[in-house]
Amino acid sequence: MASRSDPRSYDLDALRARVLPETDGEVDDSIPQLADADPDLCAVALALPDGEVRSSAQGDVAFSLQSAVKPFLFALALLDTDGEALDRVGIEPTGEAFDAIKLESGTGRPPNPMVNAGALLTASLVEGTDPDARAARIARGLASFAGRDLDVDEEIAHNEHLLGDRNHALAHLMRAEGTMAVGADDAVSVYARACATLVDAETLALMGATLACGGVNPRTGERAVPTRVARDVVSVMATCGVYDGSGRWMRAVGIPAKSSVSGAIVLAAPGRLGAAVVSPPLDSQGTSVRGRHASEALSEALGIHSFDVE
Repeated sequence: MASRSDPRSYDLDALRARVLPETDGEVDDSIPQLADADPDLCAVALALPDGEVRSSAQGDVAFSLQSAVKPFLFALALLDTDGEALDRVGIEPTGEAFDAIKLESGTGRPPNPMVNAGALLTASLVEGTDPDARAARIARGLASFAGRDLDVDEEIAHNEHLLGDRNHALAHLMRAEGTMAVGADDAVSVYARACATLVDAETLALMGATLACGGVNPRTGERAVPTRVARDVVSVMATCGVYDGSGRWMRAVGIPAKSSVSGAIVLAAPGRLGAAVVSPPLDSQGTSVRGRHASEALSEALGIHSFDVE
């Protein structure tokens, strides 16, 4: 086995330069703000268990979380329902697109919390008597993972809500099945606002590290969620986090992760580190092309593939 690099000295700018010439992939155009993303944006960041955060160039450029928020919504739903969320949403991979209009046969549950149906449901399960209260609860929860308050891009939130036809369809379907207790528009508005939360690669890496460190933010020392919740979330990231490419991801990268249409990927290597990569051009599964290459290189160089054996 090749010698491992120290994450404290690994050259993240060299890694960025290595993947930047990759020109495959297409920028998501589901809303205007995503369509206008800079295709040359590319950043890599690492967050270590002692709270140290390192990043390449552009590690402080803001972008919206989009689907990278899903693990954290799942964590908050598990926390706020005392684990009941595990009875309300499945945890099996689908082999289908993230926005497939599909629920579990016989139960009417979303197949897992990493697809849109599941995230709509988990966002509806956090504490709060109305959409504003649930959105505020999610904002507080995300802040505990990030170690700081996070802003929301109101234009992105508006367009996610206005143009999210498939999300509205999924919410109405879950209402019809008796799976979702809140109104369909309520569910979509809360989820849209969560997706529009702004982070940068450094912040997202720290959020991943909070999951990797058993729910404790390594920079602030604050416990965001219990250890069992973090374990459950990272487990589902491993099997479902890259949608119908999750199996290929775990073979090649071997680190639980969640991709998003903004080009962001959050990774959580349990007990080791959190990482984030962002680059908007996506492959056919909705995963950042440069992000995939960078994640494979990180896994190999740092020796953090979950199934490598010395």
